[in-house]
Amino acid sequence: MPVAKLTDRATQFIESVLRLEPRLAAFDCDGTLWSGDAGEGFFTWECQNRFVPEELARYEMARYEDYRQGKVSEDDMDGEMVTMHAGMSEAELDRATAEYFDANIASGIFPEMQELISRLHERGCEIWAVSSTNEWVIRYAMQRYGIPPERIIAAAARAQNGRVTSQLTRMPSGEGKSRLIREIVKKDPDVAFGNSRWDVAMLSIARHAFAVNPNPDLEELAQKRGWKVYWPESIAK
Repeated sequence: MPVAKLTDRATQFIESVLRLEPRLAAFDCDGTLWSGDAGEGFFTWECQNRFVPEELARYEMARYEDYRQGKVSEDDMDGEMVTMHAGMSEAELDRATAEYFDANIASGIFPEMQELISRLHERGCEIWAVSSTNEWVIRYAMQRYGIPPERIIAAAARAQNGRVTSQLTRMPSGEGKSRLIREIVKKDPDVAFGNSRWDVAMLSIARHAFAVNPNPDLEELAQKRGWKVYWPESIAK
């Protein structure tokens, strides 16, 4: 996919990563590769558009409000955003997530991050997408980055006969990101990119960490640890 013309600052950022000659890279997705949270956004979209039963949507929206008030943990809420689809067809979910992503997230993709991944591919770098968003959204999104399903570590539930079950099999959030990288990839990244405190564990195991479009708490931590902070051009301060 063609990438928009980049500014000198964006090009310098890309070159600064390439000079490290990484052989293994790990990328968070929401807020790092694009603006916004596709996981939360898809959850709200499907509840409001009755993609899930109305009673279930009301229950999960109430749970999400509890999460925002600190009454439900991050892992529990992210897990429910996956297992709430129990009984649904994976093919139907694939269609819905494509519709949602194209209409609501695609325009917020950071061109320099897309170009960086393209350049890393050209150099033979092994690239992994690591996200607590459901795997249906991430699988579709990663087609734009040339990252195949087997190199995606996202929130997932077991499927049987093409239908989702209530059995959560993977939740890469916080410490879960670094743990799953070590379990699945079996080595630490040369470079890692994230935007929030939920990425700290993953950034900490990388030889070189990059805080991209960071939340205030991650920006503060990055400055203390000497991690590179980069603001994409579309939202640069």
